[in-house]
Amino acid sequence: MPKNSFRKHHTPQSASSHKDFLPHPETGPRILFFSGGTALRELSQELIGHTHNSVHIITSFDSGGSSAVLRKAFHMPAIGDIRNRLMALADTSVPGIEQTITLFGHRFPKEAELWALSDELGQLCSGTHPLIADIPAAQKNSIRHFLCRFYDLMPEGFDLRGASIGNLILAAGYLEHRRCLGPVIELFSKLIHARGTVCPVFDGDLHLAAQLENGETLCGQHKITGKESPAPDSPICQLYLTSCLDSLETHPARAAQSALSAIAEADLICFPMGSFYSSVIANLLPAGIGRAVAQAHCPKIFVPNLGFDPESFHLSLSEQVLALRHYLLKDCPFPCSPRQLVSGVLFDSVNESYSGDLSLHQLQQLDLDLYDTRLTASPNSSRISAQILAQKLMTLSGV
Repeated sequence: MPKNSFRKHHTPQSASSHKDFLPHPETGPRILFFSGGTALRELSQELIGHTHNSVHIITSFDSGGSSAVLRKAFHMPAIGDIRNRLMALADTSVPGIEQTITLFGHRFPKEAELWALSDELGQLCSGTHPLIADIPAAQKNSIRHFLCRFYDLMPEGFDLRGASIGNLILAAGYLEHRRCLGPVIELFSKLIHARGTVCPVFDGDLHLAAQLENGETLCGQHKITGKESPAPDSPICQLYLTSCLDSLETHPARAAQSALSAIAEADLICFPMGSFYSSVIANLLPAGIGRAVAQAHCPKIFVPNLGFDPESFHLSLSEQVLALRHYLLKDCPFPCSPRQLVSGVLFDSVNESYSGDLSLHQLQQLDLDLYDTRLTASPNSSRISAQILAQKLMTLSGV
């Protein structure tokens, strides 16, 4: 156990309302997260005051909601989680950025007629729509360009109901740049003054599949999360990637080079709260991720969920650590110690909201640094405080 920071027998600290920001966050540490969805939205926004160098490796396998319509029409990765994280990192102190965030988050109504939605998209393309009228010229020109591009590429009868404007913009950028997400992410990161970096873990069109202990196999993230359909009533025993929703065969995938480079340069790697399998483990499936994590010379910290996660409710905290190490180790062609994969757990033993068993004895058998500290604003809360967690991660990064 190292002789710094919080200890496994450390008295949990009380929450503070003071924001201990760095005087120069532009030189802050490179804290890297494997995540997806919206679980890290508040933390991402909080980190802006501490560091502008956080890195967010995001899953691209979502198969539900409006992402499903885009993916089916264009055979592309899911981009909704990428859009969410980009907007969370936007610098809202810059004039016009709030309006851009509002536009990117706007969804067409689900009850409207398709012709009416096509007409509304045309208004956005022309710049006459109220949502785009007050956006500064630099952002507006790029937004209109990609919306017009999407309008031209949109198949006849494309269902715009419930579609996110931001997703349409990013989809057009992906298609225009020869099916590569990097250039359009980089462009809009600059336009919204993003105070962090967003990287898709994979740039292609693959889906998640989960084999359950009862022998059933589920294809598609939307069937795994319990959000659009009933949660699996049997534990997940294997998660893998497949080429389409009709295939049960494992499909190989190589992680995006931008993600691998970011891992090599990280000051701290965090496996954060969120949907355990579809957001965290999913990021570890593409080839290259496990090897890169094992070779990174930095702390590798797991922050387990407080509250109920339908994907991991059956797993104790020690079993979750073992699962993380299992999927990372599958990609390592060389011998490595468990600590090279996950070196520590940041948790709050006073809080009783962990759905999985919190056994210090079991965790102590796994060669981990155990950081037991207050993580919530109030003792009985099941919600991790973004402010407290940001400060703890900054400390663990060595700053």
